[in-house]
Amino acid sequence: MGPHPAVAAIRLAVRRALHDILNAQPSPHSLLPAPATSGESSPLVLVACSGGADSMALASALAFEAPKLGLRAGGVTVDHGLQPGSDLRADEVVLRLTGLGLAPVEAISVTVGREGGPEAAARDARYGALDAAAERHGATAVLLGHTRDDQAETVLLGLARGSGIRSLSGMAAVSGGPNAPGRYRRPFLQLDRQTARKACMVQSLPVWDDPHNADPAYTRSRLRHEGLPALEKALGKGVVEALARTAQLSRDDADALDTWARQAEASVRDAAGLLECAKLYALPPAVRRRILRSAAIEAGAPAGSLFARHIEEVDRLITGWRGQGAINLPGRVVAQRQGGRLVIRQG
Repeated sequence: MGPHPAVAAIRLAVRRALHDILNAQPSPHSLLPAPATSGESSPLVLVACSGGADSMALASALAFEAPKLGLRAGGVTVDHGLQPGSDLRADEVVLRLTGLGLAPVEAISVTVGREGGPEAAARDARYGALDAAAERHGATAVLLGHTRDDQAETVLLGLARGSGIRSLSGMAAVSGGPNAPGRYRRPFLQLDRQTARKACMVQSLPVWDDPHNADPAYTRSRLRHEGLPALEKALGKGVVEALARTAQLSRDDADALDTWARQAEASVRDAAGLLECAKLYALPPAVRRRILRSAAIEAGAPAGSLFARHIEEVDRLITGWRGQGAINLPGRVVAQRQGGRLVIRQG
């Protein structure tokens, strides 16, 4: 008799997320370790685990699948220090991961700042710790336990911000920074939260329910416990699936527009590399605004502080030119129109 359907589902999801690692043929510029089949030289995959149901289910599936794929499996838990006894909780998670057979396993303590609000600050601190752990251990990938429910919440939060199609595309199945583009993998984006919890239950895995997940002080918590249930009551039970599907369709569209913008950018620059306003004006707004955003970031504007309203102001220098003055952007970047050219530079 095979495993419980929930356990089979999480294991299959992890297998699919990892199948390419041993088959990857790194180029001379690749950041991935060379393929291996066993021993200490085998590629290492880490799981980020809070001790909650989603990440414990993910850890158990990784522990089961990694040896079959010729991979090593380790784990990291991040102690944000936001609750009394969080260090003891992190130590418990380390013991649980070690009990699953993962190695190396470590707990990392971080200091959560204030920038961007409590949720964003905690997320920044967490990813900083995970990046450092991946570098320290030479890990090929880090698995994250985000589920389809998390994806639906992310889409709704993006919709509320009104920041465009990219924010509606939610979380990518594979992501990472410029130095490690494929580091983070989210195997459970097609699975619901209940499947992960059921997998823990039938495997007798102890789980911890973070009280922050039920704290109405946090936007995502309010959305989870009030917003989504209200939508499901009004629109039916398919809301989460529909939002997750919206994320994938939006991501496909956003990726296509990003590619178009990259290809178009060279054609709207003059011999000196300045952006020509007339040529920008001829582009579709979605493509033009992507070029403007890219130019602002290249000039030094922090991507996380550059909002749609900033780009709309710069866009009016192209589409609504009335002799207006320079536009101040985050990072002391200034955009102004000069002689039919758009100049974006540090002020």
